Amino acid sequence: MKIGIGSDHGGFELKEYIKEYLDREGISYIDYGTNSIESVDYPDYGKKVSEAVVSKEVDKAVVICGTGIGISIACNKVKGIRCALCGDTYSARMSREHNDANILALGGRVIGRDLALEIVSIWLKTKFEGGRHEKRVEKISEIEG
Repeated sequence: MKIGIGSDHGGFELKEYIKEYLDREGISYIDYGTNSIESVDYPDYGKKVSEAVVSKEVDKAVVICGTGIGISIACNKVKGIRCALCGDTYSARMSREHNDANILALGGRVIGRDLALEIVSIWLKTKFEGGRHEKRVEKISEIEG
């Protein structure tokens, strides 16, 4: 599994912390930026990461901005993306099991580092259940056109 990861300046520090976790776990990733706390625009990074998921350059991705809201909205504008903003482990698990989320969004300014790692770990390990949820995910794709 190869993960994409990206953030704006508000998520940069948490992104770097998550990368350390991915390194420790031996999980391959591509960092799509940003590379500092200097102000940048989150839609640029959400788009880069989303396009990498859609093109299958990476299997799944994690994106981070200050609250996670803006970057998740940007990601969800890309056809084929199901980005879930999660601030707890239950939502992270359900976003994979029931919604087959392919991008996880986090808020770098609203979530603690340890909780963020728990969320990422659960999200990466959880598989899509399929079954009754498959038709719902298909209906989401139909909305995209």
